[in-house]
Order: sequence, then C-alpha cells, then structure tokens
Amino acid sequence: MKTLLILRHAKSSWNDAGMDDHDRPLNKRGKRVAPQMGRLLKGQDLVPEVIVSSTAQRAKKTAELVAENCSYLGTVEVTQRLYHASAAEAISVLAELDGDQACVLLVAHNPGVEGLLEGLTGEVAAMPTAALAQVELPIDQWPSLSLATEGTLINLWRPRELEE
Repeated sequence: MKTLLILRHAKSSWNDAGMDDHDRPLNKRGKRVAPQMGRLLKGQDLVPEVIVSSTAQRAKKTAELVAENCSYLGTVEVTQRLYHASAAEAISVLAELDGDQACVLLVAHNPGVEGLLEGLTGEVAAMPTAALAQVELPIDQWPSLSLATEGTLINLWRPRELEE
C-alpha cells in the first residue's frame, strides 16, 4: 500500500501582467497557506519521503514551504514534466520513483491535479489553490502505478475550510 499526497500549488501573484506564467511567485495568501499545509501534514503524521514538484516558481515555493513546515528531510525534486501536466503525465513521473517510498507528495497545477485525483479514485472534487488530497493506492511499488490503479480518497483538505 502506498500513500500519494496531491497538492495544488498555493495562490500565486498576478501583479505583473508581463511576467511569464512559469515565473509567477506566490502572493501573500499563498505564502501564509503553504506553511499551514506543511504543518497539517506533520500533524497528520503524513510527512512524505519524497516531494516532487513542477518547475514553476509558485509550485516550487509551495513545495519548499510545505517541506520546511512538515519536517521533511529530503530535497524537493523538480521536473518540468509536471508543469501543467495531465493526469497521465503525473502518473508517468510517479511511476519512475524507485518504489520504496511509502508516502510521496506531488505538487502541481490544475486541471492536472483534479484529473489525477479523479483518475485514481473516481472522485470528482474541486482542488482550489493549496488543496491537499490524501490517496491510498493498492500498489507495492511506484512503477506499478497506472491510470487503471483504483485508489481511495482518504482525506481532502482545502485551506478555506481549515480556517473556519
């Protein structure tokens, strides 16, 4: 059994209309909420063994802030392949992991994260910025992950719901 944590990047800034989408930073809210999601992971005893992120600035910074606040010990792995990746591409990235990690955090973008959640669990759920899904997967090794894998949605945390 494996645990996949799917995190949509935190809220990003649109202040510079001329800035390339890939380079947009987190805004004030994003910088506040990303550490909150890291503390949530720590409190739920869901510290990942691997964090893999899109290369986009907003996703990388989200991953770094989450890592700092959940006591993650590794380095954040980044890949261009997760920048606006489809569910199939995200699964391809995950299937390249060596297989030993029980819990992996993937930080990426919509609509790919919603598509990944739906593809693996059959659950249609909104994933606003910084939303985090916990999915249990009936696999022993990451290379056996595919779109045909039937996982179970265990939890879905949305920042606005946590603030209430």
